[in-house]
Formats: sequence, structure tokens, C-alpha cells
Amino acid sequence: MPTLLSVAIITKNEEANLARTLASVQFADETVVVDSGSTDRTVEIARSFNATVYEEPWRGFAAAKNSAIAKCTGAWVLSLDADEELTPELQQQIGALLPTNPAAEAYLIRRRNLFLGRWIRHGGFYPDAKLRLFRRTGGTRAPKFKDRPVHETIAFDGVTATLDYDLIHHAYPTLETYIEHMDRYSSLGCELLVATGKTSRSLPAFIANVLLVPLLTFVWNYVFRFGILDGREGLLLHLYHATYTSWKYAKAWQARRGPS
Repeated sequence: MPTLLSVAIITKNEEANLARTLASVQFADETVVVDSGSTDRTVEIARSFNATVYEEPWRGFAAAKNSAIAKCTGAWVLSLDADEELTPELQQQIGALLPTNPAAEAYLIRRRNLFLGRWIRHGGFYPDAKLRLFRRTGGTRAPKFKDRPVHETIAFDGVTATLDYDLIHHAYPTLETYIEHMDRYSSLGCELLVATGKTSRSLPAFIANVLLVPLLTFVWNYVFRFGILDGREGLLLHLYHATYTSWKYAKAWQARRGPS
């Protein structure tokens, strides 16, 4: 019988998350995990769920995800991060939908982003829909992630729709993990700014990018997009997200400035 649904996941040291993710996709016909140098039990956990594991050197988020997709054999591919989990309702919807040969060639899935264990419902963090489920050969070209250092998205030009139920994104269980992620992501975001020449060449631009843009970002998301309704967690998330924006521009300026 042909493979209908493949799940593609990339990993590195995800033993705290992976079992939860894999347990939520047991209805799929195939699970492909591309691991890049895990030193914990990630690979062992993946194999315990009968996933097919490939071990490859790290080449960036987009390249790793595209490698996992290329190894899938299903007519449909569900691309997940290792800290994401399908709700039971979403599992049932996908399981019932795909055998009907739906008209859409790809589906957006809404994400519930958790911060310190709280579902962040406001400030632009929900529904946070991402294109994750697609026909492997749908559209005029095969779906693939755009090659960029961070915030990779799938390039797709076919017919799309949005599913009714959510992914749960267990993003940042502690402040330490969030700060570490934002430090790393700001370095990757810096690469994009440097590549596009957005490196705060003048003093007014520097002040705007490292001070005013983060401040306005915080006010817009926390006040005008009602992030204030998400309690202490919402305050911390929006405060530190604005800090990430400042770091990104400061690192781009530093890269252009060079060693002192």
C-alpha cells in the first residue's frame, strides 16, 4: 500500500521534547528524523518510536529540513519541529482529511506558543499559522524551505487552506532557554541584516534600530495587540523579544564595524 503521510523532523539534543512530538504523530505512515550531532538520547528515542533516523552534519535549518523532506516517501508530508505536538483534534482531522484526496495542495496549521508553560494568546503570538502539511509534489514546484539563516519558511505556490485545529509549540519552558535562543537567533538575524546591508551605518539609524524600533515593537505588541492580557509571562516575553530586536541590530553594527 502506498505511503500516504510522512512526518519530517530535524533534531539536535531534543530528548526533552521528542517523545512527546513522536507520540502525537503515531497515526502517520512514516516518520523521518534527520539528526545533526545529538549527544543525548535523541536518536535512541526516535528509534524507539520506529522513526527512520539519518545522521548528517549541520548545514542550517532550511537545508536540514529540506533534507528530511527529500527522504520522505509519502504523498503528503507534515514538517514539524521537535518541540511541537499535535492536539488530538488535529490528529483526527489530518487522519480523516488526507484519504479524501482534498482539493488543497498544502495546509496552514495554527500554533499555540507556550512561554513558561502559558499559552500566549495575544500580542501577535496566536494563531501564528505556519504552512506545514503539503503534497510532496503539489503546486508548480516541489515545496521546500527557503535557504535563510533563521525563520525559515516553505516556498509554495499551489492551492492552500487552513486546518481547524492547533499545534502546541512547547517553545520556551524557562527564561534561560528563551534567552539562550534569542541570543542565538539574534546572531542568525544579524547575518540577514549584514547580507542586505542593514547595518546602522549612521548614528541616527543606529539609535533607531537598537533603541526606538525595540521600544515601539514592545509598545505595539504589549499594548495595542493586547499582550498585556497574557499576565507576567506576556510581559516578560514581549520585553525580551524587544531586546532580541535590539541585539540583532547591535550585532549587525558590530559585524560591520569589525574588531577595535
